[in-house]
Amino acid sequence: MIERYSRPEMAALWTLENKFAVWLEVELAVCRAWNRLGQIPDADLAEITTKAGFDVERILEIEKKTRHDVIAFLTAVEEKVGPSARYIHLGCTSSDIVDTAGGVLLTRAGRIILDGVDRLLVVLKDMARKHQGRLCMGRTHGVHAEPVSFGLKMAGFYAEFTRHRERFAQALEGIRVGKISGAVGTYAHLDPRLEEIACELLGLAPDPISTQIVQRDRHAHYFTALALMAGGVERLCTELRHLQRTEVLEAEEGFAKGQKGSSAMPHKKNPISAENLCGLSRLVRSNSLAAMENMALWHERDISHSSVERVIMPDSTILMDYILHRLAGLVENLRVIPENMDRNLMGSCGLFYSQRVLMALLEAGLPRQKAYEMVQKVAMRCWEERLSFPDEVRKDGEILTHLSAQALDAAFDPSYYLRYEEMILSRVLGG
Repeated sequence: MIERYSRPEMAALWTLENKFAVWLEVELAVCRAWNRLGQIPDADLAEITTKAGFDVERILEIEKKTRHDVIAFLTAVEEKVGPSARYIHLGCTSSDIVDTAGGVLLTRAGRIILDGVDRLLVVLKDMARKHQGRLCMGRTHGVHAEPVSFGLKMAGFYAEFTRHRERFAQALEGIRVGKISGAVGTYAHLDPRLEEIACELLGLAPDPISTQIVQRDRHAHYFTALALMAGGVERLCTELRHLQRTEVLEAEEGFAKGQKGSSAMPHKKNPISAENLCGLSRLVRSNSLAAMENMALWHERDISHSSVERVIMPDSTILMDYILHRLAGLVENLRVIPENMDRNLMGSCGLFYSQRVLMALLEAGLPRQKAYEMVQKVAMRCWEERLSFPDEVRKDGEILTHLSAQALDAAFDPSYYLRYEEMILSRVLGG
């Protein structure tokens, strides 16, 4: 089901054939390590590396009988190699191969995901700079508050995804481990040096202490970092969905020629990408719960985690890769509508200036509660009667006894709200 969301690089990573290919990478790394330690003769290593291979259908055929995928895999490889195959899997247990291969696969998937985050960050940064100075209404509780710029909105999301990238990169380093330590992690039939050599060949670090498995807090960290990233995706998409509401319409998704919005209503243009990404983000977050549930296994291991990971490893990484690139395209092609931003600014009759008038009265020496009541009285009348707040303030005798026309002109200057915009953008985006 999930393959429909795959991009080629990520899709290729999670095929059944590639899973077995990475298992073979691990087995060959172990053989090369044994060779360096003098346990596998050069001639046998050459025979193994030359002939080692597999046929997926043959593995599946053998597994029907063995009911054990690693044994089926090893049997199929042994058939290709011949007598020298006695050295393959020497001293190892299945989890040495599966968990180490998991580290390889999740590391490779993680690097693809980081590329997707980097693309999104470039798009968000460009949007922040492009819309610097573009005043729009800021909202709290969904209600008009004070103006902000659309550039600052985008910069806020850029800052968040920078943090998501940092968290995931840390989790990626945590998962970049392997273990070749044997049945319960004691190296009884192995050698710690073997693990170091094999992991180095695979681009992994040895897990300092493992049981029969790599402990699953590492995996939980990886998938919860993806879940947090998915939360950021939904936050951004929820913002874009609100901005596309008919009553707001300050931005809308690109609408291609020939695209249809509704089977019944020809006028419809819906935020389908943002809605779709909100839904997929929930799947990524739900998978993180399964990863955390996998942490508590019996003693040195059981296999209750295995069935879960066969689903969440490909699903979460494929989904997040798809989500990031679709989101980057959505933001890149977003239609921003400045005239509606201007219209909406005054949709609440200029009431957003209320704090500016309050501050001016405080600077004129009035007690705060007195000044608040004076401004609120005018503001509530303007809201109820749909009157211009700046006009009514300029006509209010009580306020005019304390504020000059020049002071009110300054209070109603919209550029005041962006006086620190460049400082904030520079702090977030760089100079």
